[in-house]
Parts: sequence; structure tokens; C-alpha cells
Amino acid sequence: MNPVVGLDVAKGESQVQAFLDQSKSYGKSFSMKHIKEELDHFLEFLKEIEEVTGQMPMVILESTGHYHSPVIQYLEEQGIPYILLNPIISYQAKKSSLRKVKTDAIDAYQLCVLYYKEDLEPHKIRGIQLLDLRNLSRQQEIVTNMYVEAKLQFHTILDQVFPEYRKVFGDLYSRVSLLILKEYPTSEAVLAAGESKLAESVIEFCPSRSGQWAWKKAKKIMDSA
Repeated sequence: MNPVVGLDVAKGESQVQAFLDQSKSYGKSFSMKHIKEELDHFLEFLKEIEEVTGQMPMVILESTGHYHSPVIQYLEEQGIPYILLNPIISYQAKKSSLRKVKTDAIDAYQLCVLYYKEDLEPHKIRGIQLLDLRNLSRQQEIVTNMYVEAKLQFHTILDQVFPEYRKVFGDLYSRVSLLILKEYPTSEAVLAAGESKLAESVIEFCPSRSGQWAWKKAKKIMDSA
């Protein structure tokens, strides 16, 4: 026998349909929430099929953004083989079927049918640690892109209101530089404050540097203004 379990994944839950072999569906389709208790019941269901057929069934599901993540993580932890299907492949298969209505139960059924029609490769189980690293890498890339975009916007605004300020500090984004800009955001604000007040602010914002360094920076800020 060649058992398979199809999962039609949605937000927070999946519809489940099992086959013991080609054209041999097993039981009725049922809904499963993506919570620990119901995933544990799903694992018992898979083991039940294993007892009947003599082998652990393959689980087949579509890649659905992040909705499938809890299921995949659980399958990875339990060492259950699965196929993560490109939605384009399953869409073409569903499109060629004769059904005229869409239901989650039918979609789960069709995934099982597709499993027997196509030569699909099981997803390589990488372990939960690698899944977490992959997700963290994606998040890091998103945050980095946001950071780069924020710096570009910052440059654009600074070029309009205080362009010469970029020459004052070696690191425009250093703590003292940003605090000075927060306190004196325009050249008019700098000129109104005066060199002595600026030097006091530099010393306050960067106490690790000498007073002489602070006065030099204050003069450069005044000159830039």
C-alpha cells in the first residue's frame, strides 16, 4: 500500500483527507485546528493508518505563506515525511478536474489524487533548528531593508533642511550626532543656540570625549549652519 494524507491548509486550521492507496480513501474528511492538542490527535490518526497499511503515510499540503508553518514544524519535530507543494502545481491539477465547486474537503481529496498522479519528491526534513534559522534569516533581511530605507529617507530630509551637517561627524548615525540633530534639527536652531550652548550639548551627549573635542565639534556645527 501507498498511504497519503492530504491537508488543505487555511488560517489556523486544515481539512484532512486520507487515502490507504490509489482510489482507496480512508474515512471521512475532518477539520484540524493548528493547536498542540489537535496536532497530537492528527499524529495518532497517522499512526492508525500506519497500523493498517504497514507504513507511515506521506502528508501532502500546499505552501500557503505562513499558515502552514505550525503544521510543518510539528511534522518536522515528529519526523513525519511530507510533500510541500507549490500552489501553482496544485492549481493546475484542480483546474483540470471536473468539479465546479470549491470546498476544503474536496481540495484535501484532490491533493491525495494528485499525489498518485504525479511523481512528487518528499520535502527533506531539516529539523526545527534549521527551520527557525531560515525564518530568522528572512526576518533579518526584512529588518535590514527597512533600516536601509529609513537611512535613505533620513538623507533626503537632511539634504533639504541642513545639508552641510553631514560633514560634522565621521559617523552621521552616531549617538552624539543623532542627539544633536534631535536637539537642533535645522541650521536656524543651531545659530540661535550659539557655540557655547552647542559645546555643552556635545559634552552632555558624549561625556567620554574631552572638552576640547566638544568645542571643535561645536565650531564645526556652527560653521555648517
